[in-house]
Amino acid sequence: MRFRPCSCKHFTNSYSVIEFVYQGNKNMSSILPNRKGGILKASFLAISGFILALSGAASAAEPIDISQIVQDNSVEAAASTVMVQRLSDGQVWVSNAARSEERFSPASSSKIPHTLIALETGVAAPDTVFKWDGKSRWVDAWNRDQSLTSAFQVSAVWVYQDIVQRVGAKGMAEWLDRFDYGNANIGTEATLTTYWLQDILLVSAVEQVNFLHRLVERDLPLSDTTYAAADAIMQTDTGDAWTMYSKTGWRHGADIMDIGWYAGWVRCGSDTYVFALNMDMPGASFRNLRITTSTAVLEAIGAFDCQ
Repeated sequence: MRFRPCSCKHFTNSYSVIEFVYQGNKNMSSILPNRKGGILKASFLAISGFILALSGAASAAEPIDISQIVQDNSVEAAASTVMVQRLSDGQVWVSNAARSEERFSPASSSKIPHTLIALETGVAAPDTVFKWDGKSRWVDAWNRDQSLTSAFQVSAVWVYQDIVQRVGAKGMAEWLDRFDYGNANIGTEATLTTYWLQDILLVSAVEQVNFLHRLVERDLPLSDTTYAAADAIMQTDTGDAWTMYSKTGWRHGADIMDIGWYAGWVRCGSDTYVFALNMDMPGASFRNLRITTSTAVLEAIGAFDCQ
């Protein structure tokens, strides 16, 4: 399991450290709480011990198992994974560590990198209007003109299909590679508008967390304008000194198990927690468990208890 180490400012030698659904979590207050040999050898060992002590303070302890929290929220730990990283010290919490490294189609959770690409390339601003083509789609909220902001919030696939065509296959592949987002594979021109909905672009929970870590730390090759706009677009709820930014995803397939995603970050006072969940979705009734389970984990580890 490979995590980005935390950005530790206290030490000189620090580590750089669904497809649905109408997101419907712009105001999730009903779900989220209001809430973190000899003398030379001996000298060498002593110095090494000191360095390790600093490193230990600047890096995280071993990952903490949160499988029971997941189970207690009606999600089978063996058929899911949840990972959270606290950025101040790099502490990681994980359920089903083996699955956290397994790649799946990201579905609409990929709208986080896709939105960043749209903003940075100038293809769209937050209030850019995408005119509805009049075709009735299965989510009613999609059947109207959209801005980039509303398209993210209601997960309007057709808007993002427009965006990737404007950016082009070469541009999308290059940006996903710069982001180190999963396998960064978009397939061919023929799959340009569907690669994130099929098993072409693939990403693991570990990779989602690492990508979000870089986003939060402003370590991606993006302008300050893009970061500021993304914050406004991706915000899904606020509470007592905390703010959540997040996106759901639902990979649906006729002959394979559906996969649900929930990924994002919580700013809580001076700290930030990045998280990613994916889980098997035997039916639509499981979709709310993506958010409620993630929220239960975040609450249990103190992500809403801001100081």
